[in-house]
Amino acid sequence: MPFSENSNSSSLLDMETIDFLSVLNRMDDGVIIADINGVILFYNAAQSKIDGLAAQDVIGLKVTDIYKLNNRTSMIMQAIERHAAIKNRAFFYQTCSGKVANTITSVYPLLKGGTINGVICLVKDYELLYRSTPMATITECRPDLGNGTRYTFADLIGKGSDFQRVMGTARKAAASASPIMIQGETGTGKELFAQSIHNHSPRREKKYVGVNCAAIPRDLLEGVLFGTTRGAFTGAMDKPGIFEISHGGTLFLDELLAMPVDLQVKLLRVLQEKCVRRVGSAMETPVDVKIISSVSREPRTAIREGLLRTDLFYRLGVVMVKLPPLRDRQNSMRELTNHFIEKYNNRLGTHVKRISREVLELFSAYQWPGNVRELEHLIEGAMNMAGREETIGIEHFTPGLDCLEQLDFTSPDLPFFIPKSPGVPSSVEPAQNLDPSPSQNLKQTQIDQEKAAIKAALSVAGGNVTMASKNLGISRQLLHYKIKKYGFCRVDFIVRPS
Repeated sequence: MPFSENSNSSSLLDMETIDFLSVLNRMDDGVIIADINGVILFYNAAQSKIDGLAAQDVIGLKVTDIYKLNNRTSMIMQAIERHAAIKNRAFFYQTCSGKVANTITSVYPLLKGGTINGVICLVKDYELLYRSTPMATITECRPDLGNGTRYTFADLIGKGSDFQRVMGTARKAAASASPIMIQGETGTGKELFAQSIHNHSPRREKKYVGVNCAAIPRDLLEGVLFGTTRGAFTGAMDKPGIFEISHGGTLFLDELLAMPVDLQVKLLRVLQEKCVRRVGSAMETPVDVKIISSVSREPRTAIREGLLRTDLFYRLGVVMVKLPPLRDRQNSMRELTNHFIEKYNNRLGTHVKRISREVLELFSAYQWPGNVRELEHLIEGAMNMAGREETIGIEHFTPGLDCLEQLDFTSPDLPFFIPKSPGVPSSVEPAQNLDPSPSQNLKQTQIDQEKAAIKAALSVAGGNVTMASKNLGISRQLLHYKIKKYGFCRVDFIVRPS
């Protein structure tokens, strides 16, 4: 029953003596505690796993130094600025080490005497929400086709010769019993292709089973794949593995590079002998399974790094299907965007019909490290902000818009100073003179370099936006947006006759 002021104090918990931090460190969700300046004070083990960063390397640093975010795009910094909670927000971000995280995030202010003096951030790994069991590989509420799949080639969206060529390769390989390896970055749709291949194959009436090798603890993965025998280890029961369950059908080994190398040896034997032996058993069971595997990086690079056995690659990579990243599929951008608008109109009850031309140009200039999955989350977030409006504009992506800008001028392959053309006066100093002072943070340095690059490009082009955008390698619309953002005036760069 609820505690009251008259309750016996001896029955009450002594809240001051409870070690809350040890409890937070054992939580399955990621937890970050930051002070009023955004400096990380606590970082639990789950968050370390999500980000791929060690706690000792992040505690004491500001969140904008750990993540490729700024004060507008960081949910922690926004909660501090607004003095308000942000709850259950789909959040796609990238760490300073380059790892992309797909999360559901909430941030709550920490108050003392009515004054905010920090925040606590709770992070759920979005991927793990769909990996709670080894068989859970479906990522959208669609009707099951009756064989463990929900997608066919008709559901795949994309134009362009490269994407259509990949589709053609996958369709042809589906008719064969040979293994297929799908290579693609995070968010490119490897699971959708695997299910489509199964549904285009002679095994379409049989079962499709998918297992994510990265979502299962290493010491359990062998039993999940090959099955267990009662008494093989403490708590072991007679249980078929995924190979036996998918007999006659298709087995999708997602994130193959997460499989330990010693287990790859046992997998190779199953592929060679077409028989599986449960853990703790001497009896072999014949299996007939079509194998589809997926890797997120180039297989030969993984071999050199010791993540993939050469002989296993030769067995599983008989047919290679390489999925193009979204940055190479710009001709599919409008089609994908319209698909997600329709999807979330149905889910959110909104009435969005289109995105603005300016937003589409920003999309075309972005590198999309999270690929199609990141695009979907951005559209979903913007549609939550759009309400009853019919067009998604730049204002609906705040604070998510900066993630579309941050790679425009900070790439090491893009010069921050464009040399002056002969006879054309320049109104700026070369960008190499912008040496950051010890007190200047990295983000401000990048902003200064971006401004200098724009000024230099406009000076070289004599105020011609088309020429300047071409020299910078971005669209005219994006350059117009940045000119407005930094308060530049194009006419200031027009060369007037003397």
